[in-house]
Amino acid sequence: MEEQQNQASAPKSSAAEDHAELAERIRKLQSLELQRERILSERTSSTHRRSALALALADVEEKLAELGWTIHL
Repeated sequence: MEEQQNQASAPKSSAAEDHAELAERIRKLQSLELQRERILSERTSSTHRRSALALALADVEEKLAELGWTIHL
């Protein structure tokens, strides 16, 4: 009887883990999207700062791509 209870609770914990993973993925995507928007909104006349922003943008977009993100137009 105890084995049946353990088996019955296994799918529930798996579903909970799937939900937690999805929620974490969504949080990461939202955080990276906000970082991307902040980088794109920055204006500077400094060539060094522009280079740093370009590198930061490339890094954020690479992380977004790893999460399956696409540009929302």
